[in-house]
Amino acid sequence: MIPTADHWFKIQHLHPRLIWITEPFYWQWNRANIWLIRGRDRDVLLDAGTGVVDLRAALAGQLDKPLLAVASHVHFDHAGGLAVFDDVAVHEAEAAALASADPVMTLSDPAMGWIQDDHFARLPTQGFQAANYRFRSVTPGRLLADGDRLELGNRTLEVIHLPGHSPGSIALFEPVSRELYSGDVVYDGELLDTLPGGNREAYAASAHRLLHLPVRTVYPGHYKPFDGDYLRELLAGYLSRRVQ
Repeated sequence: MIPTADHWFKIQHLHPRLIWITEPFYWQWNRANIWLIRGRDRDVLLDAGTGVVDLRAALAGQLDKPLLAVASHVHFDHAGGLAVFDDVAVHEAEAAALASADPVMTLSDPAMGWIQDDHFARLPTQGFQAANYRFRSVTPGRLLADGDRLELGNRTLEVIHLPGHSPGSIALFEPVSRELYSGDVVYDGELLDTLPGGNREAYAASAHRLLHLPVRTVYPGHYKPFDGDYLRELLAGYLSRRVQ
């Protein structure tokens, strides 16, 4: 029998302004990064994991000011845990999918095979079965658009709409630190442009746009952070493969 995890989330304090959260007992290929971006007056939580365990309860000791939970996009591995938060934002192109828990756009339809029992090294809760997983719908309180600014008091995050992986995929960019929180637009792995709602031409345009952004550090939706030089290498590689 697969044991139940004592602590489902791994919480790492990268520096006073940023906390990195993952679900280490979930399949590494779908294991999304969750970023708690700290500000003086408010915090932003970018993505919320699968939702198989209450993320808000796990972060109770860290949430000491108003919080905006932002979906980089609505795939289950990023947005499945949003339902426990009071203030949720998503790009307007995916608001309806989030509010209806669209099983195709969230990749949570069991028939699609994205969530399987053997993806869990330990169970999130006793008796958990992948077949019983359900994406919980969320009515967002804020709809995001390209160019929006999220004010944290002493920091400003800019919303960049970067469709291609999904219609409403976004990244957050902090111009002062030159930090990019990229969601699934770019990470150190295979970039997917054929999922439901994906668009290869839009993805290419998004990649070209990021190539010209003065990024120093990338905090991606999957795997480890990397620097701006490697960002440009990954994007150039994606673009070269598209034309082959």
